[in-house]
Amino acid sequence: MNITTSKAVKAIPKDRWLRIVPPMIVIYIIAYMDRMNISFAMAGGMNQDLGITATISGLAAGIFFAGYLVLQIQGGQVAERGSAKKFILWTIIGWGGASFLTGFVQNGWQLLAMRFLLGVAEGGIWPAILVSISNWFPEEECGRANAFFMSSLALAAVITSPLTGWIVAVFNWRYVFFIEGALSLALIFVWVPMFSDRPEDAKWISPEEKEYLVQRLCMEREGFKKRETVTVTYTQLMHDYNLWKLTVIYFCNQVGQYGFLLWLPTILKALTKSGMAKIGFLAAFPYLVALPGLYIFSVLADKHMNRRLWTGLTECGFALFCLLAALFPGHIWLSYLFIVLTGLFTKAPAAIFWVLPRTLFPPGVSGTARGFINAIGCLGGIVGPFLVGWISTLLSMKAGMFCLVGFLFAGGFISFTLPAITAGKKSH
Repeated sequence: MNITTSKAVKAIPKDRWLRIVPPMIVIYIIAYMDRMNISFAMAGGMNQDLGITATISGLAAGIFFAGYLVLQIQGGQVAERGSAKKFILWTIIGWGGASFLTGFVQNGWQLLAMRFLLGVAEGGIWPAILVSISNWFPEEECGRANAFFMSSLALAAVITSPLTGWIVAVFNWRYVFFIEGALSLALIFVWVPMFSDRPEDAKWISPEEKEYLVQRLCMEREGFKKRETVTVTYTQLMHDYNLWKLTVIYFCNQVGQYGFLLWLPTILKALTKSGMAKIGFLAAFPYLVALPGLYIFSVLADKHMNRRLWTGLTECGFALFCLLAALFPGHIWLSYLFIVLTGLFTKAPAAIFWVLPRTLFPPGVSGTARGFINAIGCLGGIVGPFLVGWISTLLSMKAGMFCLVGFLFAGGFISFTLPAITAGKKSH
């Protein structure tokens, strides 16, 4: 089959978009819900019931990411060399059980332990899914495929913020973990029948689409091997300056993102003096705005192939609107408007960013690079919530927001220093 002409490519069936991306979205909607529901528990009386301070609850929210790094590299390696489908099946069982058991905690230490175990169980999903996307979608589709998958992060909050707020209002914060943990375990019946690891493994795919994907992805791997001259072994990978740049960029993004989003219900409660059901409704709008932001910026990055530019711009946009929201706490709805507009940028950087390891590192190593970047970068998910809790205890919530803004601007500026190949230029 000739796959070089645009007319021939357009004639290829596109069932992969309907069979591969949706189960990834569903899985991560529920995973993200279980990761973030502690934010409503914090605002809904958990701190008082367990007798813990804002600093400890912020640490509990963030310690998830200490556990999260445990399986990062293994998740990428299993997906690249084995079966992401089986790996993720076991993580569903692990994280669903950990989420459910969190409803029984009686003190801060038990809460910290369960959040850590939840992080361990969820840790390998992200790199496993990102590698799976690269196994199904050519480079010119990868940004959009990542964006559709990462829309799960925004959809999760749009769907679950009102639900979680309602559960807290009608029952109490413990039922958040009971109900949403049980929902996680039910994912087994979605994941197993729908997902396939590679085009070669899928029974539902047409011969035309399978042949196109196998040939196209093989050509990409061969092309990378021909131009790659330096980064080949894992030892060389760890000494690659670009790996550490990507890690710092992602760390800064995670500090800003989780520092902001995990404290968002508390910020909204202080800003609007509303009940939990209304706060759940208000908290959904920044995530709703994130959906067009994900799509628009990913399309622009795919069109121009300038991923370092759009990664940097979206991080700086996130920082700017966080700053504006913090500057006008006395003007409730103006501040809330800026909070909503942060949504355009909260999720967009990651969709563009996660194409970069594929560009900078060779097949067989890029999965490990993704796992390493995600493992170390996600430590920002510990730092961000803890910093906001600690600084708000010492000074104010506004001071905590300013700290997050600094990290986001730093990540954006470092993005602009990545190699020319990440801007769509051929030379590396």
